[in-house]
Amino acid sequence: MSTLRFQALQAAGNRKPVKVEELDKKSAIFGSNVFNDKAMRQFLTPEAYKAVKSAVQYGTKIDRKLADYIAMGMKEWALTKGVTHYTHWFQPLTGTTAEKHDAFFETSFDGSDPVEKFGGSQLVQQEPDASSFPNGGIRNTFEARGYTAWDPTSPAFIYGTTLCIPTVFVSYTGEALDNKTPLLRALNAIDEAATEVAKYFDKNVKKVTPTLGWEQEYFLVDAALAASRPDITLTGRTLLGHASAKGQQLEDHYFGSIPTRVLNYMRDLENECMLLGIPVKTRHNEVAPNQFELAPIFEETNLAVDHNSLLMDVMYKVAERHDFKVLMHEKPFKGVNGSGKHNNWSMATDTGVNLLAPGKTPMSNLQFLTFFINTIKAVYRYEELLRASIASASNDHRLGANEAPPAIISVFIGQQLTKVLAELEGVTNGKLSPEEKTDLKLNVVGKIPDVLLDNTDRNRTSPFAFTGNKFEFRAVGSSANCANAMTTLNTIVAKQLKDFKVEVDALIEKKGLKKDEAIFNVLREYIKETKNILFEGDGYSEAWEKEAKKRGLSNHKTTPKALKAKVSKEAVKLFEELHIMNHVEVEARYEIELEEYTKKIQIEGRVLGDIARNHVIPTAIRYQNTLIENVRGLKEIFGKDFEKIAKEQISLIKEISAHIEGINSNVDAMIEERKKANNLTTAEKQAEAYCDKVKPYFDIIREHCDKLELLVDDEMWTLTKYRELLFTR
Repeated sequence: MSTLRFQALQAAGNRKPVKVEELDKKSAIFGSNVFNDKAMRQFLTPEAYKAVKSAVQYGTKIDRKLADYIAMGMKEWALTKGVTHYTHWFQPLTGTTAEKHDAFFETSFDGSDPVEKFGGSQLVQQEPDASSFPNGGIRNTFEARGYTAWDPTSPAFIYGTTLCIPTVFVSYTGEALDNKTPLLRALNAIDEAATEVAKYFDKNVKKVTPTLGWEQEYFLVDAALAASRPDITLTGRTLLGHASAKGQQLEDHYFGSIPTRVLNYMRDLENECMLLGIPVKTRHNEVAPNQFELAPIFEETNLAVDHNSLLMDVMYKVAERHDFKVLMHEKPFKGVNGSGKHNNWSMATDTGVNLLAPGKTPMSNLQFLTFFINTIKAVYRYEELLRASIASASNDHRLGANEAPPAIISVFIGQQLTKVLAELEGVTNGKLSPEEKTDLKLNVVGKIPDVLLDNTDRNRTSPFAFTGNKFEFRAVGSSANCANAMTTLNTIVAKQLKDFKVEVDALIEKKGLKKDEAIFNVLREYIKETKNILFEGDGYSEAWEKEAKKRGLSNHKTTPKALKAKVSKEAVKLFEELHIMNHVEVEARYEIELEEYTKKIQIEGRVLGDIARNHVIPTAIRYQNTLIENVRGLKEIFGKDFEKIAKEQISLIKEISAHIEGINSNVDAMIEERKKANNLTTAEKQAEAYCDKVKPYFDIIREHCDKLELLVDDEMWTLTKYRELLFTR
């Protein structure tokens, strides 16, 4: 019977909000558990402090002797906080984080003289097992060696009683086995490319820093209710379940009053974030029931990515204290909105200028237009690669589901900026007349700040939208590591800016154009070339699909199709040219992501088959037996007239049998397709088979199961229902 379901409902109904104390003002506790500038000044020698700052600002290497002093200061700081262990905290290609803890503890050979010890060698480098993480063929099982190496640009932090040191993770032969290494290379590439272009407008610019502000959406479900669902436990989403009569149609949850249990969870989470230096600022109810969001102040991209990865770990741990289960899956519930992680991206100079924010002068606005149009050109050139960067089995459920951007990559810039680009398109080829220069500077470029005051509207159907002073990459999935999307975006923009500078310099040197004239000329051509990527309308409409096809834009709705762009000749050449990844690293990631896709669909297929046969069918048969007993009783009482009197019961018995047969036959067929897929020899063929041959059975089996949920006695149904999962707070 449905004992577990009703026990879970009783446990959830009896929950009391966990009491949460505010530790202090947020400004007072922010970064308390981070080895930040304040801590370094206190615990490092001046020489060691300068070495770390130089490594962060200029990428200079830290001498091993100085590393010993840094490690000593870091250890002393950590011991004052009650820390007992340290770990190299890294981001392997699993999409999560990894850590192996070692104690600040050593003894002499005979076990005497125990001491807390932590030296430069432990700080700078460790050797975890590289074969046990996804490697795409880079490492064989018998070649276990890999290295984690300290990333000084992301400060160490304390979680619990452990000092966590952010690191990169590379193979014995030097290939990147993590998400951080390519990201750091991409950030270096865009710094170099953007700095050279920024010097057209300000010679004092020495560094450009890409910035990121992510918005994390998630669902909260009571822990007992989540545990009662094998599909949530094993796959992070519901593989079946009929829609609740009430969902999100009244639009009463969005920005509504936050439930008390949830608010206390958020307060507790924010306390942890403040201590860890994660600058979370915004919290609110999202559109779907039991869906929420939090967002930080933007930061340097590498740090922002680390903070988001850390945040997801912390969210799970804090949820346990509040008897919640956090669901990061992009589509945990059918029929209500899924979750994304909008990546708000921009670039800032060391002189304090946001390169994607208009200024007060024509010169600063020409600078804005330069970086704005080059970003659009980069997205246009590499839209398939950008789509591939956010591809996953879980995000496939969300993209194009009338709640999130479609799988077609397009750019939304708003009507006002569209008009500005239209005017720039008419710039004279070659040298500009004095009148044209004046008109451009005063009437076109000069008025952008006023124009943008009312240009902050958003198009929620756009995967890549300009929102006033940044681009919002809306298609990133909620469970994703931001590094993948940010590596790709910063790489393609870096490449585009490099090409732009070559074109501008050629016009100046060979055609004798003034700098502004050369810039206008190149931008004019970019505007003409990139019109096809600009779209202001409804991204969900069939008309847009047809129009996008005419424009030559890709529409890869599934991960196996989308990922092929990652190993195209153009993509490999791009990553190698900018020293982001070599062809081995690119191909390895392609293999890993295909294998991950296959494994996730495989697991979901197994779980769905098990639930359908071990929960749904036995429950349906029990209820069917009850109906059969009822019909027998009616026959005994009414004799030959029983068929008329028991008409509805007999109809129900037949309907239940049809659904049971539908489940069994389709589960059998799905298993056969899985067997065929498993016998295929390449990761690409396996992923395609699971996508095209196995996954289609999910919807068919679910349809039969969900119909039975409506037919079977509620008291008998073993699986916690949508109305209970979404509205128990």
